[in-house]
Amino acid sequence: MAAGVSQFHRQMTLRGAAVEAFKSSALVSWRSTGRLQQTIGGCIEKTGRTLHSGNKSTVRIWPELSGKGRYFDFCSRLIPASIDFAEESPLCTTLRKDGHSVRTVEHLLSALEGTGVDNCRIEILNSDHNDPSAEVPIFDGSAREWVEAIEQVGLTVAVDCNGRSCDKLAPYLTQPVHVSKGDSAISAFPSKEINISYGISFPQVSAISLQWFSSVFCTDSFYSKQIAPSRTFCIYEEVEKMRNAGLIKGGSVENAVVFSTSKGLLNPPLRSPEEPCRHKILDLIGDVSLFARNGSQGIPVANIIAYKGGHGLHAAFVRQLSGIS
Repeated sequence: MAAGVSQFHRQMTLRGAAVEAFKSSALVSWRSTGRLQQTIGGCIEKTGRTLHSGNKSTVRIWPELSGKGRYFDFCSRLIPASIDFAEESPLCTTLRKDGHSVRTVEHLLSALEGTGVDNCRIEILNSDHNDPSAEVPIFDGSAREWVEAIEQVGLTVAVDCNGRSCDKLAPYLTQPVHVSKGDSAISAFPSKEINISYGISFPQVSAISLQWFSSVFCTDSFYSKQIAPSRTFCIYEEVEKMRNAGLIKGGSVENAVVFSTSKGLLNPPLRSPEEPCRHKILDLIGDVSLFARNGSQGIPVANIIAYKGGHGLHAAFVRQLSGIS
């Protein structure tokens, strides 16, 4: 197994070197999807406990005009769901603007991107009105509750202030892209469809070990059925360290899959054999949705291969696509 992982690293390094050899200003070409931009058919309101602070928060998702994209409304401040406002934060993705922040946005944004909600206003209400930071509820640790709520209100064609619909664009990768940090890497290659392969490695946890999952997003229901139900996961022996760092105060076996280095899976059953790997794809889709512009698709049409990634590396990938150093 170690030899296989080492070989993968060598291959990714060689591919990365090949990517660096490409010099061009345009990494993507924005093309029509043949669809119109959409928004939700009605308001969604959900309240729940948050993962890291452990507090309760309420999220209301409102329909929005075409071309407006997705953005958060917190304390009367509008924070676009854009890589321009993403900041480094442990174990989650955080958006910050003008001293106010919203964290743990990845599962909600993943659900919106995965179901085709291109435009919406996401109002978030804190239990502490004086706190300049808010957090999206974790629910069961997956995106399933968000997807179910979206399916309940349905989707509708978004129109602008003059009642006109707008074509939905998608970014098609035109040349290879590679980002890495240590032994973690993401490579993407031009393709006619969206393919995502994700690998994780936890040699200290035999119940996970080295695991891969590959997916082709060929139908509208693929995300909702194959990706959205996958829950976040953690290693039991690392929980105390994370809590001492002020994280996962709201974490429990009700909102995460918990593995132990000595006892294996502590709260069975898994929803799929590769649930941890599928959840990493869920996170990737949420983080890469930050590449969306003006109601466009965020996830690039490409063959994406990720290994041992996390929110920071996902953001680095999007910054590379955006031409942000």
